[in-house]
Amino acid sequence: MARGFESKSVQAQWQDAEAAAEQKSKPRRAQHEIELDKKRESIDLSRRRVMHDLETTTSETRKSSLRAALAHLDAELAKLR
Repeated sequence: MARGFESKSVQAQWQDAEAAAEQKSKPRRAQHEIELDKKRESIDLSRRRVMHDLETTTSETRKSSLRAALAHLDAELAKLR
């Protein structure tokens, strides 16, 4: 049993070393680019949820509200591009 644990430890160290080498070879992105990507992803996820809700709801009042939310999210995405 100790032998298996030892093998996993060595394997984990090897994988950590590989990951560190990959990180060094990749060009670093600016902090603002990372933040923009996160914001885009967040808005995109919200947009998908609104689209799903729009497709599944039967209430016209709710659909109107969701269409307004969708227009707002599309405008936000357009600003980020």
